[in-house]
Amino acid sequence: MSRATFPAAARLHRPTEYAAALSGRRVARGAYFIVTAHHTAPTDTIQSPATAPQARLGLVMAKRHAQLASTRNALKRVVREAFRAQRLKLPPADYVVRLHRRVENISLTALKLAARQEADQHFARAKK
Repeated sequence: MSRATFPAAARLHRPTEYAAALSGRRVARGAYFIVTAHHTAPTDTIQSPATAPQARLGLVMAKRHAQLASTRNALKRVVREAFRAQRLKLPPADYVVRLHRRVENISLTALKLAARQEADQHFARAKK
């Protein structure tokens, strides 16, 4: 049984990877986030589990939507944790979660709870 971790291979690193993923189709849109996915093409060669295509995550949390760095960092941690929990069940694709509207003035705890519920819904929808 594989552990649900979040290794470097499960992250988007380069701007070209983000651009390709953002040009994919929109999977879900909610109160805070828009999730887009760019599905990787299957290859015909036999691959080892280490090099097999897998779900990868990129995050875009704009300063204009969340002014405080602590808010942006908390949202990133929450989305990463939601992705980590469902990463092995998601189809192989590059997913980008983007904050699309201004975060209202609520407590950080309430914001984290709302963001986690929304992220879980989006990733559940991406499994279908």
